[in-house]
This record gives sequence, C-alpha cells and structure tokens, in this order.
Amino acid sequence: MPSNTILSILFLISLGVVFVLALRALPQRVNADPSAASDQILVAAMALPSGTLLRAKDVVWQRIAGRAEPDDILRPPSAAGTPNLDLDQQARAAVYGAALRTSVTAGDPISRGGIVKPGDRDFLQIVLSPRARAIAIPVATGGASTGILYPGDHVDVILTQTFKNDPPLTRRSVGETVVENLRVLAIDAADTKPTSAGNSFGRTVTLEVTPEQAEKINVAAELGKLSLTLRSISATEGFAATSAPMPRAASVKPVWAGDVSPALGDAMPPNKVVAAEQPVVEVIHGTKAAAVKPQ
Repeated sequence: MPSNTILSILFLISLGVVFVLALRALPQRVNADPSAASDQILVAAMALPSGTLLRAKDVVWQRIAGRAEPDDILRPPSAAGTPNLDLDQQARAAVYGAALRTSVTAGDPISRGGIVKPGDRDFLQIVLSPRARAIAIPVATGGASTGILYPGDHVDVILTQTFKNDPPLTRRSVGETVVENLRVLAIDAADTKPTSAGNSFGRTVTLEVTPEQAEKINVAAELGKLSLTLRSISATEGFAATSAPMPRAASVKPVWAGDVSPALGDAMPPNKVVAAEQPVVEVIHGTKAAAVKPQ
C-alpha cells in the first residue's frame, strides 16, 4: 500500500479520535463552568447551635457549584435574572420559627430534614433548654399586640387585674410584671372567639420557663389578663430558663389606676363624715349605777 494512502488513513483516524474525545469532554466543560450552576440554596449566615429558633438574620441565599441536594431549600426561580422579592421572602419565611436539630456553621445548608417546626411531635424536645419547661398562655387582645413577636424573641409577662368589690377608683385596676425575660417558642393562630367571661384572646403563645415561673404564670392567668412586652436583644444573652427563678428588678412594682390617671383622684366622691359615737360613762352613786353620756 502506498505510503500516502497509509498517512491519509492515519490522519482520518486521528481526526475521528479527537472528535470523539471532544464530544465526551464537552458536557464536563459545561458542568465545570461556574456560570452554568444557577442553583442558590438557603444557608446559615453564622454559626448556630442546635435548638436555635431561626429568624431572618440567621439565613441567607448562597450560590453553589453544581446542583442542589433534594433536601436543600432552593431559591425560587426569577424572570430575566431579577429576583422576585415576594417569592424570596415566602421561601425564607417558611423556616422562621423552626428549630435546628443539630449545630451548623456559617455557610452550611439549612435543609428540610435539619429543622423541626412548631406542631411537629419532637419540636419541644429539641428546642427546650436543659431543665426548662414549656407553657402556653392566651394573650388578651386588650394587652400588648402579639403581631410584633416572633419565635426566639424574649418577653416579660404583665398581669392586669380589675377589682369589682367597690374599691376606690384609684385602686380599681392594677398592672404588674410577674415574670421577666422568657423566650418565645411558638405563636399559634389568632382566636377571636369570646370566652364565658366575655373576653377574646389574640393568640396563644408558648414560652420557655422554669417550673417556678410556670406556677406563677398559672396563678396570674386566674387573676386577670396577661400581655407580653418585647425585650431588647441586648438584654437576652442566652436562654432565660434556669434551675432557679430569676430575681426581680428592684424598680418593678405594681402600677395602680391612680398612678396612671391622677384624674381618678378628682373623680372620687368626697368622703362621708360619720359622727363619732359618744362614749358612755358609768357613774355610781352609792349602790345605784347610771349610764351618762358626756355633753
């Protein structure tokens, strides 16, 4: 066979080999291209311990190399590369109030299997601190609104009482802080049905408490209406529940109706002047005794 023919055959074979290798390498090159990986998943924004109740500041979207795992929480697709803020917020909000099963570091995925939500069977077992208890209380609509509260916040419990046994106007109502610095575990749906006493409750809030704090809240619920006030994040280092009740601040004292409205003192009727009963003096003359009222 002529040498030119052999060279031509070898050249064609080499071209075929190069073409096949190029076809095999093409999918790998596409997958290796960072611009081709468009998946973004929800990850931890910082290191978070197990039992943490997730809030907006705890999670962020992060682009990953390759494709997401089935358990990852994907960022909703957007049109023309512009994020849909409403869909983003809905996807993030789906994990708010959920508790982490295990600790995570910054950048770790927040997976569906790695969180437990309120209402799940093992939610309280995971979220409760050691030696802590959980108590659910109905919060009156007439008190502080629960619309500003989210799981993970810390609150104080305020008791408001109204006395009906004809006390003075200035002492007819009183409010006082009965327990301080409790962690909110869950907030149930609103219940607007009136009770037998004619009151309606806004929401049922589940709080983390010690056994002693649970006893105080149960007694307070029998005495009057309960409401919650949100505490500053700077005053909520760590979990509130401990083996011993927290000391009350020296400045915490009951606030009476007269302290809130000095006008109630002017609205009170003048005190009735009751004539004092004159004492009776016994005078003895010989063997006879007579009762005489002094003039």
